[in-house]
Amino acid sequence: MTEIWPVVHAERQALIRDLDALPALDWATPSLCPGWDVHDVLAHLVDDARTTRLGFLRRLAAAGFDFDRCNARGITRERRADPHSTLAALRAVSGRTTSAPAPPATRLVEAFVHGEDIRRPLGIERACPTAPVAEALRHQLRTRVQFGGGRERAEGLRLVATDAALDVGTGPEVRGSALVLLLAVSGRPVGPEELTGPGAAGLVR
Repeated sequence: MTEIWPVVHAERQALIRDLDALPALDWATPSLCPGWDVHDVLAHLVDDARTTRLGFLRRLAAAGFDFDRCNARGITRERRADPHSTLAALRAVSGRTTSAPAPPATRLVEAFVHGEDIRRPLGIERACPTAPVAEALRHQLRTRVQFGGGRERAEGLRLVATDAALDVGTGPEVRGSALVLLLAVSGRPVGPEELTGPGAAGLVR
């Protein structure tokens, strides 16, 4: 965690800078998370940063152990009427090092994937650090979809990152940046031109 937290903090600060001057109408832009707009994802990131191990277990129990309901309640709790107030809330908690009881690499997944959930629909680009992105991708490849990972999506494929030391799996090859591979394995839409190789269509599908 001592190596992961500085990366998470840097990603939170980068997102805050990217959104600082976002026009009011753009906050309602649909994100890459189905049913969530950009403001919703931001509120989720605030809730995620505030979460503690015990607090998460209490909230999950109160939500009937329904992860989607737990997340929805977190968004409602942290989403302010003014999006810039929600952004200020993220700024206030951006340096926290608390987490739900989950593997440390999930903090990287949250930071990178949710950052792109917001940026891509808004046309904002960020060059994320490739080694931590590759670590987040490895975690997703180890983790089942039902637990928030993407192992099943990549089964029978060989994933090769074009910008990081990552070559995983066997089968038809899929090549792309570590970030694009992370998004695809996490169930996010990516452009057909962003992945190449005989297995690309299967991963995107």
